[in-house]
Amino acid sequence: MLFHFNAHSALLLPFVVPGALLVLFLLVRAARTGARPDLLLAGLIAWPTLAVAQWLLGYAGWYDSHDAHSTFMFYVPWQVNLLLGPLWYLYFRALTNQAFRLRPGAGWHLLPGLLEIGLFAGAALLDLGWRRGLHKESLPDHFGTKGGAATWLDELAGPLAYLGYALLLGYGGATLRAYRRYRRYLDDNFSETERLRFAGLRQVLILLLAGLALSLIYTGLEVVAGPFDYDTAWYAFAVRGGLIYALAVVGLQANYAAATSPLRFEPAEAAMAPPPATTTVLAAALQPAAAGPTALTLGARLGTTEGGRESAAGAESVGGVLAAGLPPELLELREQLLALMVTAQPHLEPELTLAELARRLRASPAVLSKVINAGCGQNFNDFVNTYRVAEARRQLAEPRRAHYSLLGVALESGFNSKSTFNRVFKKLTGQAPSEAARPKS
Repeated sequence: MLFHFNAHSALLLPFVVPGALLVLFLLVRAARTGARPDLLLAGLIAWPTLAVAQWLLGYAGWYDSHDAHSTFMFYVPWQVNLLLGPLWYLYFRALTNQAFRLRPGAGWHLLPGLLEIGLFAGAALLDLGWRRGLHKESLPDHFGTKGGAATWLDELAGPLAYLGYALLLGYGGATLRAYRRYRRYLDDNFSETERLRFAGLRQVLILLLAGLALSLIYTGLEVVAGPFDYDTAWYAFAVRGGLIYALAVVGLQANYAAATSPLRFEPAEAAMAPPPATTTVLAAALQPAAAGPTALTLGARLGTTEGGRESAAGAESVGGVLAAGLPPELLELREQLLALMVTAQPHLEPELTLAELARRLRASPAVLSKVINAGCGQNFNDFVNTYRVAEARRQLAEPRRAHYSLLGVALESGFNSKSTFNRVFKKLTGQAPSEAARPKS
């Protein structure tokens, strides 16, 4: 019988079948569109799918069928742990940079995993092709279904697993460090960052690293107490099946967000981050001190003027203390920026980016970023959201908008979600939008 149903094998089917179909779908889509995130996500989902499939087929009787099915089980790389860490790192790179390509330099990251797959291919060629196929030798092990080279693979399984753990730890740590820099990149280039933060993927990676620690504990217990039986180990692979669904949900969302956003992040590039001195400036700018007006002061004044507009002359006085640190050639651009924010109100556009704002000012994004960082004491995200919060405060105080819901106020002010509105409003004002005083309708 090709497949023997029992509790252990049947309960793994809902993981393996959807995982295999999703991998196939992503590979086909990647071939049609050339999307690197789809290709790499397919590899990430294939990793737990193959591992769970091994136990599915094992409990379905393939290891004990003593025929071609058993032979098949010994020559498939079910758990290519050497690929997992590099795949995570390359997937993050592909998600956060639309210009990323799997060039030979990037391919070196995958070399250990490809060599591991090569070992299985070599064992199959030696045992099944050379010895069995050409020389008609019998397979000496496991009831004549397993050759000597496959036995060598069993002896290498332990060292390869530990090397896989080390690579996952190293590449996982590198990905998390790059993620921290990526968040700064988002704040410096995008006014709406919620869907581009890929928080779900970060959480899945942290869970994987936690799983690594549990695997090491599990291995240590086996050394002390002896190997666990297969039924006990089955639960670990059933839990791994949940990773298929987690990767499917957060991965597909991340791929869509990345494909529809102009991301150009480079992990080693810190040019877009504010200089160290700006951190002090930003802290001072957000304090309600008398050292000088800040962007938040401008937001408060915008909230009290008719229609949410203020004269360019009034805007020019904002951040005067901060502007003193700008080179003279950038002061004019700063004044143009502040005037544009008041007259054209680009902050009301939810998807406003640094590149788009720079285009309107006919400046380069790098120069405009410097003006905002050093001349206004904020990163681009905080700078734009300050104006949005000011607009929201104005609308919350207007009697004719007393019937507006908080979501309505958020959308009218340039935010595209209530969660972002609540988080930013509290960050910049110290209170939640629901705590703000509103006139009765």
